[in-house]
Amino acid sequence: MPVSGHMDAPQTPPIDAASLILMRERVSGDPEYLIVQRGSGLVFAAGAYVFPGGRVDPEDRARAGRDLPDIDPVDAAARIATIRETAEETGIDVEASPADLIPFARWLPVHEEVIRRFDTRFYLACIDRDVVPVADGEESSQAFWATARDVLDRCARGDGRAIFPTRRLLERLARFGSFEEARTEAERLPPRIISPWVEQRDGERWLCIPDDAGYPVTSEALATAFRY
Repeated sequence: MPVSGHMDAPQTPPIDAASLILMRERVSGDPEYLIVQRGSGLVFAAGAYVFPGGRVDPEDRARAGRDLPDIDPVDAAARIATIRETAEETGIDVEASPADLIPFARWLPVHEEVIRRFDTRFYLACIDRDVVPVADGEESSQAFWATARDVLDRCARGDGRAIFPTRRLLERLARFGSFEEARTEAERLPPRIISPWVEQRDGERWLCIPDDAGYPVTSEALATAFRY
């Protein structure tokens, strides 16, 4: 039964943010994704493996009004922010127009323990250039290409960790053998807001998400879930 959810104590408004799930296909083997490891001194998710991205800035909103007038202003600003943040964190300039990014997921925590909440939109794109990412040394300490399964295996071995939304996204991405497969699912399951909740199961607390949103794993023991 749920023990935490949308009706908890009032919270501060969430911060608009965006992340880019940038894929590159290979001649053989599973596709790889651009991954960064957050700097150890950061307040949020220090040291975690994540997709590049960050908060939406006022400049992103200003550009959205000028460059993407036909797209919802919040969506447009997030698209611009995710390309900007990816370039800042990894040195990779995604040449695709922001309008071509594919909405893939959206996560927004509501549980009371999370003080700094991000309303994060995840966009999917594919790159066909062989480019080496370079971490900026501040927000990201590492930047590299890896399959979704490789990153999950690193976490399982204790060689790193990923916050709850990233783990669930990696498990979902690990099922795709191509960009076309990922795009097809994104079109079949348009992103809706995923707000995890806590349930009590046999005396243990579990962090849960809906079971019809495309994620193969929909719960994790709260004791092992890395949320922030």
